[in-house]
Amino acid sequence: MSLMNTASLSLRRDETVSIALLLAFVGGYLDAYTWITHGVMANAQTANLVLLWVHGSAGNWDDALHFVPPILAFAVGILLVSWLRGVIGQRISAISSLLEILLLVTIGVLHNRLPDLAGTLGISFVAAMQTAAFTKVEGVTYSSVMIIGNMRQAIEGVLMALSGGGPPGPLRRSGIFAALCVAFGVGAAVGAFATKGIPDLTLGIPVTALLIILLRCETERSEVPA
Repeated sequence: MSLMNTASLSLRRDETVSIALLLAFVGGYLDAYTWITHGVMANAQTANLVLLWVHGSAGNWDDALHFVPPILAFAVGILLVSWLRGVIGQRISAISSLLEILLLVTIGVLHNRLPDLAGTLGISFVAAMQTAAFTKVEGVTYSSVMIIGNMRQAIEGVLMALSGGGPPGPLRRSGIFAALCVAFGVGAAVGAFATKGIPDLTLGIPVTALLIILLRCETERSEVPA
């Protein structure tokens, strides 16, 4: 058996390119949804922090404090996944996906009765779980909820490939990270369209994507011999 085949067999399902692309799509989608619906970012806590201090430095504390809940919810989500990882180990990706689906379904069903704060907290919590549970694509660290690191990896990969100093691996990796950036952008575009065009069904799209991810993770587990 070749080294490439061995590597493909040992690759965890939650680290495959297809799942990473679906997660990036969901990440962009939820950012667009929360920005349009709630005026904050589900994923981009950097933006929330900057806007908090921009408004705070101007003395607009009512506006500034609007950005605190999603930051706190994101932090709690990271803590929960870190704790769960120690308890359930490699099943964290499937369990995290299931919890994300349940939260999004709850928010989608109750969105007319939930205050903006509850929706913001829930979706930021979902985003945190996603970024903490899914950390690698083909063994390389990436983010499914923001593109800055992925963009850096894509550009560096192109530079390494053009330098001609190594195997074609850097170019493939660059293509994967560029595709992640595109998937995030497509997710944001679809999320913006759905939020405005089909508000009652908006969260059904990311729930469907997460359901596919959950099924793929569980399929891998069932294929592993006891």
